[in-house]
Amino acid sequence: MSALDLYGLERSVYTRIARLALEEKGVPYVLHDVEIFGPSGVPPEHLARHPFGRIPALAHDGFVLYETGAITRYVDEAFAGPPLQPHEPARRARMNQLIGVFDAYGYRPMVWGVYVERVGQPQRGRTPDEAVIAAALRDAQRCLEAVLALRSSTPWLLGSEPTLADLHAYPMLRVLSLAPEGAALLQRHPSLQRWLELMQQRPSVQRTRSSREPAAS
Repeated sequence: MSALDLYGLERSVYTRIARLALEEKGVPYVLHDVEIFGPSGVPPEHLARHPFGRIPALAHDGFVLYETGAITRYVDEAFAGPPLQPHEPARRARMNQLIGVFDAYGYRPMVWGVYVERVGQPQRGRTPDEAVIAAALRDAQRCLEAVLALRSSTPWLLGSEPTLADLHAYPMLRVLSLAPEGAALLQRHPSLQRWLELMQQRPSVQRTRSSREPAAS
């Protein structure tokens, strides 16, 4: 099997989602760092891969693909290995619904509103905006409540094995947990806290840990 090329950043939530899918399927890949947040903006060569200048993008035997959801589904369907999508239409629809909830209602408040504001801003010598954090925590709480209403009672979000929904959710919830308020919010939902700890035991999660992320306790 030829190595697949993934263009993104190790610290990126969405790059990690794609990497988790590749790791779970056992697909060899090479991660190419593409700094899209630098002073020069998005590198021109990356705009040829992704016209909107976001990450990640994938290249496999001349086939170029962007959008994380498309990438993870392609990886699951194009390669051998444990299936990451339920076969039953209803469970697959629930998986897609959970992914959609995290994309539409979880990513922005959890990552940018809580983590970046509380952790990232001080690292840059800036003062966090407490109003932004408070509003983001309310939105994150609403998202977690929706996820809890949709998930099954099994250890994983939708059954006895992880699916793309688990891989999509983990990087966002892990980042949320790195801010004190985010950790406290997750502790109010014991089943999600147990799920997070279960995910942290997976080799795919350990192999994709960013150098900026502390080791899970």
